[in-house]
Amino acid sequence: MRSGIRLSITTPAAVLVESDGVRAVRAEDESGSFGILPGHADLLTVLPASVVRWISGDGGAHYCAVQGGVMTVSEGGRVAIACRNGTIGADLPTLVREVERLRAAEADADRNARVEHLRLHARAVRQLTRYLRPGGPREPAADLFGSDAS
Repeated sequence: MRSGIRLSITTPAAVLVESDGVRAVRAEDESGSFGILPGHADLLTVLPASVVRWISGDGGAHYCAVQGGVMTVSEGGRVAIACRNGTIGADLPTLVREVERLRAAEADADRNARVEHLRLHARAVRQLTRYLRPGGPREPAADLFGSDAS
């Protein structure tokens, strides 16, 4: 069993954390929260917006709010997290609120995408119905993807 974990958390623009001798890492994926100790089996998982926690070699607790990412555990002691964006902080309640804000923003974006998809689908069905109606289309073909007047 290894004596510690080598933890790295990176974004496309920066290395947020590069630490050796980490005692434990706690993260969260879609199945729930889990912990990593030295000697852990290899793992690959997707992280949603969440707070990654770790205990350094001196026993100090550290936190990083990540905006989604990929976590790999390899060689029983290398944990690498690649995320879109991350914030290091010592105040856990503040980071938890930031993660809740990120999750709410992602949920809003998903809802907006679903609404737009349904709107486009309904428009396509209306156009097909007009085109397939006996007597042919009742409006110019140029308006097929034009204004939302109908």
